[in-house]
Amino acid sequence: MLERCEITLVTIVQKLSASVEKEKIDEEIAKKLDVVNFCSASNTIRIADLGCGTGSNTFIAMRNLIEAVVKKYQSLCIKLPLPEFQVFFNDQASNDFNTLFNVLPEGNTLQPVCQVLSIAELCDKNSLACNKGRVHYTSAPNEVFHAYSAQFAKDVDNFLNARAKELVHGGLMIMILSGITEGTPYSQIPTGTVFDMIAAILLDMATEGLIHKDQVDTFNLPFYAASPEMIAGLVEKNGHFNIERLELTNPSELLEGPVDSRAWIMHLRAAMEDIFTKHFGREITNQMFEQLIRKLSSYSAKPESRSNDKVQLFIVLKSK
Repeated sequence: MLERCEITLVTIVQKLSASVEKEKIDEEIAKKLDVVNFCSASNTIRIADLGCGTGSNTFIAMRNLIEAVVKKYQSLCIKLPLPEFQVFFNDQASNDFNTLFNVLPEGNTLQPVCQVLSIAELCDKNSLACNKGRVHYTSAPNEVFHAYSAQFAKDVDNFLNARAKELVHGGLMIMILSGITEGTPYSQIPTGTVFDMIAAILLDMATEGLIHKDQVDTFNLPFYAASPEMIAGLVEKNGHFNIERLELTNPSELLEGPVDSRAWIMHLRAAMEDIFTKHFGREITNQMFEQLIRKLSSYSAKPESRSNDKVQLFIVLKSK
C-alpha cells in the first residue's frame, strides 16, 4: 500500500489526454487543495501517479502537478519554506521500470509501487456472457456488456477503498478515464469501431491458421467507458470521497488538422500492446496493428467524423 498522499493522479488514458486537462487540474489544485492544513502537519507533499507508464511523459505530468502545488503553496504559505515532494509511480507489475528510471531527471529519487486491477471473466463457453468472436463488449450482446459493467463497478469500489486508506483527509484524487455519454453504444465512437476491426482481423488470422480461434474467444480487452452518471453513483455508494468535479471532455481538442490514422493507432498501441503480446505473441501483435492501420486508412467513415465526441472523464475527488 502507498504512503498516505495529498494528491493522486489516475491516468488510464495516455498522457496526451492528461495534457488536455492540465488547465483544469491547475484550477482544481488552486481551489481545492488544502495546503494550509498540510503545511502545519508536515513539510512533505506526497503525490501518486497510478498508471504512470515508462516514458518521459510521466515526469512531465508530475512536473505540472508539482508546479501547480508550489504556486498554491506560495500564495498561502509564503512565510514557510517550500515543501519536499515525494512522488510515487504505480502501474502494471510487468512494466520495465528500468526504462522509467533511465529518463528520471537528474537529482531526483523514485519510490515505485504497483497494483493490478482484475477484469471480467467472459470465457465460459456455457455462459450467456461468453464473448466469442469479439475482443470487447463493443457490438456484443447485453450479457457481455453487463458482465463488463458489473466488474467495473466492483473494481472501482475496491479501488476507492484502497485509495481512501492512502489519501490524507482532504487529499485530492484526480482521475482521467475513458468515458461516454449515458446511453450511447460504444460501437458509435471511434474506439469502438477500432475494437470491432481488431476482432475481425484476428478472426481472419484464425481462418488463415496463424492463430487458433479459441485465442480470440478467450481474449477480452479490459477497457470500460463509464458515464458521468455511473461514476457519480459508484462514488456516492462507496462513501469515502466527495465529488469536486465530474465532466466529460473531448481529448482531441488539442489536435490540429485531420486525424492521422497511423498516429492514432500508435497512440492506442502504446496503451494496449503489452496486453496483446502476452496473449498472442509479438509477431501476431505486430501484424495485427499493421493490418489495423491499413484497414482504418481505407475505412469510409474517417475518425475525424466523430473527433468532437466527449469520450474522456475528468474527475476530481476529495477524501472525506
